Order: sequence, then structure tokens, then C-alpha cells
Amino acid sequence: MTIAWYGHLRFTNLPLWLAVIISWGLALFEYCLQVPANRIGYQAFSAYELKTVQEVITLSVFILFAEMYLGEGLKPKHLAGFVLLGFAAWTIFQDHFGADW
Repeated sequence: MTIAWYGHLRFTNLPLWLAVIISWGLALFEYCLQVPANRIGYQAFSAYELKTVQEVITLSVFILFAEMYLGEGLKPKHLAGFVLLGFAAWTIFQDHFGADW
């Protein structure tokens, strides 16, 4: 989804309608993979946990994408925010891995 949502930012001269169509095509492909993955994953994880895993993966990919494709550097404030999000993800999984709150 990162490419579908943000890839067009390097091509601001591309007509918006064409960027939307290309983005939808890319997103459709990912949805064709994501829906079965969620069905399988839901057998072992809650919906909250599945969403958390998806966001952590998306954020990890986005960090690389923003640096390598868009040329935007990771600033300390971004890193601090991502560390807090990592702590939030860790918190969500605590009951799944033994800690009982």
C-alpha cells in the first residue's frame, strides 16, 4: 500500500485521475494477498493483533520507502514517535505472550 498511497508523490506532473487509477490497481493486488492472510492469521491472533502487525510492517516499509524513494530523511522526532508506536504494539501483544493485565 505504501507505493499505492505515496508512490505518485514523485510524479506530481501526472494527472490526478491517472495517479488514482494506478494507485487503485496496485492496492487491488495487495488486497488480493491481504484478505486471505487475515483469514489465516485470525485463527491465531485477534483482529486487534492482526491490525497491529499490519501497521508495524507498513511503518517499517514506509521508513525505507521515504528514505530511498522519496529522499526524505528520518529525523529524531520521527524516530521517537516510532519508538512509542513500537511500545504500543508491544503492549497490545502482552496478553498473547504471557503477561496478563
